[in-house]
Amino acid sequence: MAEYDKILVLDFGSQYTQLIARRIRERRVYSEIVPYNTPINKIKDFGAKGIVFSGGPASIYEKDAPIVDKLIFELGVPILGICYGMQLIVHLLGGEVERAQRREYGRAALNMDNGTGLLAGLSEGSVVWMSHGDSVKTLPAWFQSIAHTSNSPHAVIADEGRKIYALQFHPEVAHTQEGSKILDNFVHGICKCSSKWQMSSFIEHAVEAIRRKADGGDVVCALSGGVDSSVAAILIHKAIGPRLHCIFVDNGLLRKGEKAKVIDTFQRHFNLNLIVVDAETRFLDKLSGITDPEQKRKIIGGEFIAVFEEEAKKIGAVEYLAQGTLYPDVIESVSFKGPSATIKSHHNVGGLPDVMNLRLIEPLRELFKDEVREIGKELGLPDEICYRQPFPGPGLAIRCIGELSSERLRILRDADAIVIEEIKNAGLYREIWQSFAVLLPLRTVGVMGDERTYDYTIAMRAVNSVDGMTADWARVPYETLSIISNRIINEVKGVNRVVYDITSKPPGTIEWE
Repeated sequence: MAEYDKILVLDFGSQYTQLIARRIRERRVYSEIVPYNTPINKIKDFGAKGIVFSGGPASIYEKDAPIVDKLIFELGVPILGICYGMQLIVHLLGGEVERAQRREYGRAALNMDNGTGLLAGLSEGSVVWMSHGDSVKTLPAWFQSIAHTSNSPHAVIADEGRKIYALQFHPEVAHTQEGSKILDNFVHGICKCSSKWQMSSFIEHAVEAIRRKADGGDVVCALSGGVDSSVAAILIHKAIGPRLHCIFVDNGLLRKGEKAKVIDTFQRHFNLNLIVVDAETRFLDKLSGITDPEQKRKIIGGEFIAVFEEEAKKIGAVEYLAQGTLYPDVIESVSFKGPSATIKSHHNVGGLPDVMNLRLIEPLRELFKDEVREIGKELGLPDEICYRQPFPGPGLAIRCIGELSSERLRILRDADAIVIEEIKNAGLYREIWQSFAVLLPLRTVGVMGDERTYDYTIAMRAVNSVDGMTADWARVPYETLSIISNRIINEVKGVNRVVYDITSKPPGTIEWE
């Protein structure tokens, strides 16, 4: 495998930890996340040219606050602390951290006290994104403040001798205007990393890792036809060839025409081992009467695993289940590598049962959607797959709000197909991150012809995003919205009203459930 420089990120539980690794990889430098309590010998053996301490939700003075081994400061490797990482550095090296009189959250203007080194090339008053309750009161020996805000006298600090730096704000988020320049200064200017990492390097690395983990065994892959599972399947096929068995489950919660499209693409064109399971009745029976979204996700996740285990037994000695899990799924579901908070579970993460007979292979687990698309292109997948909009693992179950039924799913499926068709007709499909229909569990009065109607409401959702972590509602032209509304009401029996969701993430999530 080609040699390349590496940056190690210690995860203290921030929802943005993977963004740090991603921003570094955007500089074509490999970055990997490990838990904050990784043994010092393993950190040393990783051979990083720099180390980043992520942010996190804890206060440094909490009883079980995550702490790193102080020997890390003796490795002679440049260190950058972010938010909680900053407070931890100050605390461990003899400074003082205190609870801020006023919690600082949101945008702030950064004023330069020393615009060199880590801050080289930054503009005076550059906007940064704050999110902290504690702040630095007294600096450790040998440190100096090199930037401040109106509420944080020590917004950026540095010990140039030991090359230890810390930021009170998050450079990895888009709201920090020149955050990429700060990370570039750290990675290239301070750590002296060369830019040799690229997605072809990831493919090479992932193929080797899959071969090692599978260790000669057979693998079943949950193939849905979306970009994530498709890229995972092709990547694993590249690693182990015919030992990969792809399983497509028609659970009755899929988009219109999905089954035929998957069979045509993967069985006929890519010649993968593809098993198609008709399980619509099985899933809908299990979901009968269920309205709570978390219960839906858990039931779907559990039933998926049951189907896979049954099909795996038919194949023979299969030990592994492969999934196209991405990092946004992971950090919203469980604490992946650090003590992050759970927002919701996903069927291919938090929906898994505690005990199952198949071991997981998730080669895309540390990547974001746009990175997966890039890998798909590298692997030769067509644009139709690589640029498909995201579709949730639980499928239409979490877009059909309330109780599920074949009839309600039929309404939603038909409405959703119209949304996608008209978004494509308007030339917006590649521009919009995600667009879909949601069926609400309420009926409203309407008039169609000379008759009173009392039918369902469809909500249309369209958002723009870079990585799914944050999103804003898409400004779809009124003409397109009008066409979609008119078609749904006229063509989908059971609907008499269409509304448009203009909620951003946060505070909402992209999906309704």
